[in-house]
Formats: sequence, C-alpha cells, structure tokens
Amino acid sequence: MERSELEFATSEAVRLAIREKRWRGVTKRLALGYHQANVTIVPKDLAFDFMRFCFNNPKPLPLLDICEPGNPSPPRAAPNADLRTDVGGYVILRNGEVVETVSSLENHWRDDHVAFLTGCNLSLDRIMLESRIPLPHLISDKAFPAQFRSSISCVPAGPFHGPLVVSLRPVAEELVVPLVELTSRFPLSHGGPVHIGDPRKIGVDDLQQVHWGRPNEILPGQIPMFWACGITVQAVALAAKIPEIIVHAPGNMFVTDLLVRELSTAPAV
Repeated sequence: MERSELEFATSEAVRLAIREKRWRGVTKRLALGYHQANVTIVPKDLAFDFMRFCFNNPKPLPLLDICEPGNPSPPRAAPNADLRTDVGGYVILRNGEVVETVSSLENHWRDDHVAFLTGCNLSLDRIMLESRIPLPHLISDKAFPAQFRSSISCVPAGPFHGPLVVSLRPVAEELVVPLVELTSRFPLSHGGPVHIGDPRKIGVDDLQQVHWGRPNEILPGQIPMFWACGITVQAVALAAKIPEIIVHAPGNMFVTDLLVRELSTAPAV
C-alpha cells in the first residue's frame, strides 16, 4: 500500500489499514488533519499516578483521552477503535527494561489495563504543509525527527519520574518565529518549542547520537529547535523502573477521530 493512498484518508480508514496489516510503516503524513496520539497502557493501580504525571507535564503529555479499565476503545477519541490492534507496533517494558516488541496486544491485554492517549506533533503535518513550512520529515520519506533525552527533568508524580525527551527539527532562521507562533496555538500537539539554539544547554551534546529516530543534519542558515516529545513516557519507564508499561513503537502512532483544528487555539483560516 502506498502512503499517498492514506495521506488524505479518514482516520478510520488508516486504522483499518493498520489493523489488517496493509500498512506497516510509520504514521507521518497519514490521515492529514486528524490528531495522532501517543499510546500509554498501565495497570489500574498505576493509572491515577500516571494521570497526575500527565497533568504535571502537559508539554510532553497533553491528554486527549483515557479509557476505562479493561476497555481498549477510547470513548472520546475513537469509540469504534481497538487499541489492541490499531497501532502498527507496541513496546512492552517491565522494571526498566524493554522485554518485547509486538504487532498486536490481543494476547497481552488484561482487564486491569488502562490506556491513555496523549498528543503528538505529527498531528500538525497538514498545518505545516498548508503553512508552507518545509520541515524535513514532510519533504523526504527517509527523514524523521530525532529524539534525545534532555537534562530537563519532568515533574514527578508517584513512581513516575525521569528526563524530558525532546524532538529536534532543523529550521531556517527566517521561519523560527513563525513556527513558534504556529505551534504555540496547538497545545494538544506539544505546543511551542521548549528550547531553541545550542543543544548543549539542555544536555544534548552530540546531535548524531540520537536516542530515538534518525540524526538530522543542521544545514547552514538553520537553527535547531526542540519540542517536548511523547517518547518521554518510555524514558521515564526506563529511568523509574516502572513495573509494567506498554507504549506504541516510535513513529507508530494511534490515529484518532479528533480533528486538529477543532481542538486548537488557532483561529479559523
């Protein structure tokens, strides 16, 4: 299946393609205009603390929806979906280690599992295209934002603590201010950047040593800009040695039925 077939497809069509294994790639530029979401699944006894962790850290973890215990269908974001099958890949972590990566949770889902959906900046792909802001991942199929553990600490809640993960985008100098203004109007997709300029000031000493994603080249005339990233959950799970947590595989987001422009602070265009 070609990406072009799903770029302007409905969110439901994209989820069905993923569920039926007709689409196996990352979800960038799919179902343009719909919110894509990070997925985090924890046992019920950790759910309240994780919810507090999201509220404490709205930049990396802007809440879109929370499922009832044992129910894999997000009541607000996509009530006809199934989080056990509608994501391209899942990472299972226990006690601070990745123990398994799977393509389905049908054999792993339990009645005490609680799923959270949090915002993702891939949701803004259509906004970026319409605004003619040429971010690398929108130009090249091979490009994807690079993610780094930063020296910025998240605000803890219960057992959840650890570093903020940041996502790098090289941006032409003349687009820095417009991009700050644009992304700040979409807080459910991480909002504005958390840092602009020298990566060393946030503990990123080598842009070639990425923790997730692929290295991005900073060309002459470009400025490194960093946004909070939902992969923060995985970094926290590793750092805090959370007993059990399941997340989506990087780049394999859950595509919701929520329209980006209907849930933003952006004025109508």
